[in-house]
Amino acid sequence: MSHAPTDLDATAPRGTCPLTVDDFDFALPPELIAQHPAPQRSASRLLDGRQWPPVDRIFRDLPTLLAPGDLLVFNDTQVIKARLFGHKPTGGRLELLVERVLADGDVVAHMKVSKKPTPGTVLHMAPDAHGQPAFTATVLGRWPDADGALFRLRFSDDPYALMARHGHVPLPPYIEHADTAEDERRYQTIFARHPGAVAAPTAALHFDEAVLAALHARGVQRASVTLHVGAGTFQPVRVRDVRQHRMHHEWYRIPAETLQALAQTRRSGGRVLAVGTTTVRTLESWAATGRTEGETDLFIIPGFRFQVVDLMITNFHLPRSTLMMLVSAFAGYDHVMALYRHAIAQRYRFFSYGDAMLLQRAPQ
Repeated sequence: MSHAPTDLDATAPRGTCPLTVDDFDFALPPELIAQHPAPQRSASRLLDGRQWPPVDRIFRDLPTLLAPGDLLVFNDTQVIKARLFGHKPTGGRLELLVERVLADGDVVAHMKVSKKPTPGTVLHMAPDAHGQPAFTATVLGRWPDADGALFRLRFSDDPYALMARHGHVPLPPYIEHADTAEDERRYQTIFARHPGAVAAPTAALHFDEAVLAALHARGVQRASVTLHVGAGTFQPVRVRDVRQHRMHHEWYRIPAETLQALAQTRRSGGRVLAVGTTTVRTLESWAATGRTEGETDLFIIPGFRFQVVDLMITNFHLPRSTLMMLVSAFAGYDHVMALYRHAIAQRYRFFSYGDAMLLQRAPQ
């Protein structure tokens, strides 16, 4: 039987492996869900949770917490303006959320509409004040992955160009305002290079040029991977036994220079710090498969054995989410729950535009 959310009292005895979705539930005051970013990226708060008790810091303190020879690994994916509005030939309104652009130029998208259109239907997208569409999208059929929840479509022109011109920033569902120019700038990392994500790697949103310069001066090395974050990152866990949950697929790539940096860091005794859960999943997917490019559906829950990552920076995540499970697997379930209890008591800001936390891998 599931239980109501608590104030983060541990729901599993110390030393056990929590495997029900209820174990990752907690009550979050809604006013702690950040609706806008901090005025400056590095002015957000940083909970140093490598030990207990944790230390309350500011994100710009991060360089002082690392050592020369440590390696920060970032996800350099770029968020695309993946939310598009339009209507069916009958006039019914619809919304597309582009999940990915395929190699042949077709797109795979979620569709929010009263009645799903049949293959061959031509959708009228981004209509002007007179109802004239800026472009069309032809429905080709259901996409076989994701249990048929996605559609394959063909746009009338280059998808990236059309999204850049007519799309909207795909803000997470818990951000309640329509996207603005501020969101276009701030829901994107300063080192985003490869377009394809429909959600930002939010732990990296806190880095600005001053922090990067201080890290360089400290002798901390940098490397990057690419994982195009999909909308499935917000997919709820609908099974009680989390081992039965199936992750969505996301595409990743690890360049040769990053592999060299990882090897050099290991040889020199440095630590690998992953910036965000997407970077953790990318590095650990490579460690588990040996593949430097491809699709990953790696699901990290308590009991997982990490092979690459020593430290991680992450934001505060939704209750009952796969990301809560990942950080609990990394730093220890009881420790993470205690950190969340502290963060709520100290009024940290949660989720994508919220504050950050520095974690150390628990003994395995």
